[in-house]
Amino acid sequence: MIDCNGTCVAAGATDCGAPDSATTLITSAPGAYWKTDGQLTEVASGNADVTVNDASTAQTWEGFGGAFNELGWQYLSMLSETDRDAALRLLYGAEGARFAFGRIPIGATDYAIDRYTLDETPDDISLAGFSIDRDTQALIPFVKAAQAVKANIRFWASPWTPPTWMKQGPFSPGNMVSPFDGWTMKSDDATMTAFAQYLIKFVQAYAQQGITIEAISPQNEPNYTGTYPTCGWSPATYTKFVGQHLGAAVAGAGLTTKIMLGTFNGGGSDGSIIDSVMGDEAARGHIKVLGYQWGMMGSVPSARSYNLPVWQSEHRCGNYPWASPFDPTGAPNDQAYAVESWGLIRDWIRAGVTAYSAWNMVLDTVGIGIDTTRVWPQNALLTVDTSTRTLNITPAYYVFRHLSRFVAQGAKVVATSGGDALAFRNPDGSVVAVLYNAGSAKMATVAAAGRKLQFAMPGSGWATVVAR
Repeated sequence: MIDCNGTCVAAGATDCGAPDSATTLITSAPGAYWKTDGQLTEVASGNADVTVNDASTAQTWEGFGGAFNELGWQYLSMLSETDRDAALRLLYGAEGARFAFGRIPIGATDYAIDRYTLDETPDDISLAGFSIDRDTQALIPFVKAAQAVKANIRFWASPWTPPTWMKQGPFSPGNMVSPFDGWTMKSDDATMTAFAQYLIKFVQAYAQQGITIEAISPQNEPNYTGTYPTCGWSPATYTKFVGQHLGAAVAGAGLTTKIMLGTFNGGGSDGSIIDSVMGDEAARGHIKVLGYQWGMMGSVPSARSYNLPVWQSEHRCGNYPWASPFDPTGAPNDQAYAVESWGLIRDWIRAGVTAYSAWNMVLDTVGIGIDTTRVWPQNALLTVDTSTRTLNITPAYYVFRHLSRFVAQGAKVVATSGGDALAFRNPDGSVVAVLYNAGSAKMATVAAAGRKLQFAMPGSGWATVVAR
């Protein structure tokens, strides 16, 4: 069993969640994550470090989540049943992070066990070879284990590559390891029709497994064609697919599944795809949500003109090969990444997104996927030491939990002033303020819900204050 600070404790011990009361205080700092023993003192005077104006509201919050991948379940399966269950409760449990969303890949990602799609029978326009049998081995068990902890998870899905016979290429001669990696989507009607039905069959097959897919995206990062499962899309092909094929296929199948315009990382012609789809009357009418990630933060405010929710669809994973420092031997999963994570979450929410998804929820302590050309050890929220078969909680996990544990679906993002903070007003009227202090430990005061609350704020750490 794992306690709140990532330390193994006796099996059967309870998880560390703050009790629901008039006020709640949780703090985290290096070596002292998720401390519940701090005291809030109401004061009558003095200046507040952070003031929450819960009458000044912005977007309605839908929730936090993360991505399911095959390798995550492979590593979780190395743990004892007790620790595996603890990991799932940390992510989705009522006393854990209370994640609301789960992203499911359609076929292989860079964190699959190896490359595959759900129909690799060449030129199988009728999709006679379509099957999710592969998914029942690792991916679906991961999803169902999470559902056993939280039954009402909202799932959305995207492919990293369509079946290889639906692509043409290579996109960049001499750059591709296999047809799974890169190349571009064909645009003929037969292929477009088959791919639309491929996505429909995925939604229907998962429904038979008790997994409802709320939204589907045609392609993860349609302008990236790297050395793991990827596929390039032109603006014209993307627009044609949504407007003339996918929208009609969803309606024809009688599905309520939403179509996501995304997921975009800000590279290449991403902006042109968005402009093309939203400028085409037929295609635009089918889009119900936007999926932005990585370099798309600056595009969120202008996307509000579409009157659609914008979901931050993939948190940056850190330890970047193009930056310094970079560790090619293993993901740091350290305090520095937690601080980076805080800044990203804060800025995306301030930009106006209504949901936020972590990338890998679980990896091993090394964090390397199936891209062997550019080896990139990536951070995760939870890690498994495969040599000792033990579970570790990373500092970044606590950053997510400081928000997701207390911010309810349907909360309003509200204004703050005077410090590095985010705040929300929950549907029950409680106000949640989350603060980061980059300096030394100090006494801090938060003004929220008509009260001034003082507490010991740790240095280089976070505090969540819930006031009613």
